[in-house]
Amino acid sequence: MSQWKQIQQLEIKYLEQVDYLYDDNFPMDIRQVLANWIESQDWDTAANYESMATVLLRNLLSQLERHCSQELNFLQRHNLKIINQQLQRKYKDNPQLMAGVISTCLREERRIISTACMQEQGNLSQGPLEKSMQNSEAMERQKNMDNRVAVIRSSVQMMDQAVKYLEDMQDDFDFRFKTLQSRDPVERNTKVMEQEVIRLQEMLNRLDFKRKEILSKMRDVIKEIELLMGSQLNPELMDWRRRQQIACIGGPLLTSLDQLQSWFTLMAQSLFQIKRQLDKLGELILKVTYESDPIPLQKPQMEEQVKFLIYHLIKSSLVVEKQPCMPTHPQKPLIIKTGVQFSTKVSISLFSKCSVFRLLVKLPEVDYQLKIKTTFDKDLPPGRVNRQFFILTNNTKVMDFEESSNGCLTVDFRHLLKEKKVINGTKGNEGLLSVTEELHTLSFEANFSIQGISIDLETCSLPLVVISNVSQLPGGWASVMWYNLLTNEPRNMGFFGSPPRASWNQLSEVLGWQFFTFTGRGLNKEQLNMLGEKLLGQQVSHSDCQVSWSKFCKENILGKPFSFWMWLDSILELIKKHLLPIWNDNYIMGFVSKETERALLKDQEPGTFLLRFSESHLGGITFTWVEHNDNGEAKFISVEPYTKNRLSALPFADIIRNYKVMVDGVVPENPLKFLYPDIPKDEAFGRHYNSQQNKVFPYIPSMLVPMSTLDSTLPLCSSPEPPMTPGMFDMLNQQLRPFEIETAMNSPYPE
Repeated sequence: MSQWKQIQQLEIKYLEQVDYLYDDNFPMDIRQVLANWIESQDWDTAANYESMATVLLRNLLSQLERHCSQELNFLQRHNLKIINQQLQRKYKDNPQLMAGVISTCLREERRIISTACMQEQGNLSQGPLEKSMQNSEAMERQKNMDNRVAVIRSSVQMMDQAVKYLEDMQDDFDFRFKTLQSRDPVERNTKVMEQEVIRLQEMLNRLDFKRKEILSKMRDVIKEIELLMGSQLNPELMDWRRRQQIACIGGPLLTSLDQLQSWFTLMAQSLFQIKRQLDKLGELILKVTYESDPIPLQKPQMEEQVKFLIYHLIKSSLVVEKQPCMPTHPQKPLIIKTGVQFSTKVSISLFSKCSVFRLLVKLPEVDYQLKIKTTFDKDLPPGRVNRQFFILTNNTKVMDFEESSNGCLTVDFRHLLKEKKVINGTKGNEGLLSVTEELHTLSFEANFSIQGISIDLETCSLPLVVISNVSQLPGGWASVMWYNLLTNEPRNMGFFGSPPRASWNQLSEVLGWQFFTFTGRGLNKEQLNMLGEKLLGQQVSHSDCQVSWSKFCKENILGKPFSFWMWLDSILELIKKHLLPIWNDNYIMGFVSKETERALLKDQEPGTFLLRFSESHLGGITFTWVEHNDNGEAKFISVEPYTKNRLSALPFADIIRNYKVMVDGVVPENPLKFLYPDIPKDEAFGRHYNSQQNKVFPYIPSMLVPMSTLDSTLPLCSSPEPPMTPGMFDMLNQQLRPFEIETAMNSPYPE
């Protein structure tokens, strides 16, 4: 079943999460009509290679045009044509951006499907972070916000009508008053004139009452806007920033700006409309005013309030929509690599920072270029970091109105960092923090004036880790995870001077997200419990345990030359590069101790095996199978772990298919029969075997056969056997088929 069909069968709560993924950058209409084709393309690779992304963009547009020509529904055909045009405009100069967007959507879909399946099986429950972002209380707050904004907009629209009515009343009064003044002085003492004066006084009283009424309503609306900004809009913006932090470290992508943009825009429109209404009242008093006129008494204070609210609304509306990220590592934002010789092409495609800023308030009144200036480590206290950097590329860019984001002002920065050379002096508090614990930031500034209001805009990225070598990437990513997990402060640059502890509940949730993000399938409760034991030791419950930063990624595991995080990150890399299909089929038990492994296998049929990650090797996977002695006693045989170097030469599924073991000179055979608990080996892994080996070639094909020699007296293969002797090779030459002759001269030995 296709991924998109699986999505459509999910419960409504999961469909709502899917809805967050699709916007103008990648409309759901395309996902629907080109579902199978989209899922068959390698978007992950295309996101890193411009030539491949260009071909895929061209093919996608071609597929879309063909579907349009075959679509019978007029409205749907029209919509698809519009989408086609929008995609061409948006991505023709940056096809990699499109590939990255689609790759992210597909990956998040897999995450949602996996979460739904595992929760249905009772193997997974939402962690504290995810629950906090997807609770009913947050939905109620948003509904309440929608209602209050709608009431404000309605009130402001009604005030527009009231001001117009007031203007008509005043014009009528002004006409009668001037008509009276133009009459002959002789007529002024007549009874008719007295009645006209009384009528004018009544009109003036009504005019005064209406002015006071409008000003009172304006004051109420301004107060409501002020309360709404303080009590709900600013907290919602903070919540969005927190959701962005969580998304950066692999959490759900609940970071759509559409809702926030709608609120900011409607509030700004209301404030500018009130400002125009106050300006109109100022025009009215130039024509008609009187003693104790409420407009000159109240208008100045209300104008100051409105300007104050406009200033702060727009000032807070500039956000970093996409945090700095290297295109080569799109799933690990907030890590920037330096030390690469500058060139425009390399800086963009290999070692660039890409930050997209959005001004949430749509301001059609802005009729000049709004320039954004980027500064690295702006106002960072002296001595806070060991290393200093500067932006090698142009640090100023003009914001543009972008049609695909509903007309918002956006700007896309691409920069290259270079480290400053320190001459005759120390770099700072060198030695106190490691390179990957130093935090840096990008600041963004702009200034513009609108309707007499000058506004200084400033925002900054989340803290960054700057590395000079790819080997520092795992440590840098650990820092990014720890920071964004434990604090929502935007600029706590001294965080790792005294990093707080994380609860195991929090940390295990984030670790599960890493597997969702990088492999498309998360960890179940049993796997997370094993990780808890690996990190914290055996306990009744790890839920209330606290994990220190040092224990997570700085201290070595007892008896091992690596830390817990280095061990886990190497497993993630191994899965992503060599084991992904088997992992996503849920055939790798993975995180299971040797004791548990034996307990699971001891009562199983001979030849039953399971796959687990090595606890003694970085990035290694091994398999263990069970056999029984004549007296029925179980014995367990494990092979030396396969690492990325060995798996680069031979796919793991083929290793399982072709694996041979020779005991005491007996004819080699494959001891692997059933994947635990009872799945026939070929049924489990058959679709992942290398199909080339089943094809007919003009020559006899060679095949690498993984083979171990095993001393039958040993219950567990724990050390390498000596090299194969000529006699052993002659015996194999007689017993194996020709295409199996190329055996284990360089094959894995038992563990």
